[in-house]
Amino acid sequence: MPTQPAAASIIKSLTKLANPKLAKDQLWFYQTQKGGYGEGDKFLGIRVPVSRSIAKANTNLPLTEIAKLTASKYHEIRFIGLAILVLQYQKAKDAKTQKQIFDFYLKLVKQGQVNNWDLVDATAPYLGHYLVDKADAMKLLQQLIKSKNLWVQRTGVLFTFAFIRAGNNKPTLLLAKQLLNHPHDLIHKATGWMLREAGKRNISDLRGFLSDHSAVMPRTMLRYAIEKLPEAERKKWLAKKS
Repeated sequence: MPTQPAAASIIKSLTKLANPKLAKDQLWFYQTQKGGYGEGDKFLGIRVPVSRSIAKANTNLPLTEIAKLTASKYHEIRFIGLAILVLQYQKAKDAKTQKQIFDFYLKLVKQGQVNNWDLVDATAPYLGHYLVDKADAMKLLQQLIKSKNLWVQRTGVLFTFAFIRAGNNKPTLLLAKQLLNHPHDLIHKATGWMLREAGKRNISDLRGFLSDHSAVMPRTMLRYAIEKLPEAERKKWLAKKS
């Protein structure tokens, strides 16, 4: 009897692990109802640690098979495909392979297959590494945050985490300034998170941004940005906002 293709085998094993009760909770948690940011998404009811362990067991999956996972209607199957991509990128030893993986990922983002905050947050901060030394990185980041798609925008914001880790807060600060008037709290949260991370590396950068913009920042963005500051300082920035 022929062996099942890798993606088909993974999907088959996942369907056996499905937990309808947990899936129902996940539908609520990820706001899949009409009008919710995750509208229409479907879940099998599989916990993240299980999904990650399956990804680790399949790190050699070719991109053609990963594409079958990321095309799934089920959130967890897409998550596993994306987690494998991150693992493959982290293991890649040459620039050509890194580019191939990054380009594949960016295509998935633009096609709408990286379509909830957890999928973005588990991938973009790591795959953004590819952009750190690229001369045209800011051009791409600008294009992403100007997209009409919420998840494409969030990917652009979260890509800057890789720059922060590399000691460069400038992309985060520039994008944050352009997103001050964004209407969605998921972008406020992501931007505030990146500002907080930038502050961990260089507190002067965060304080400078707050001095210039705290009075007009969305409150959620501000609260996320100042979360790790001393209480007295947090109160000072919040007072400026009110």
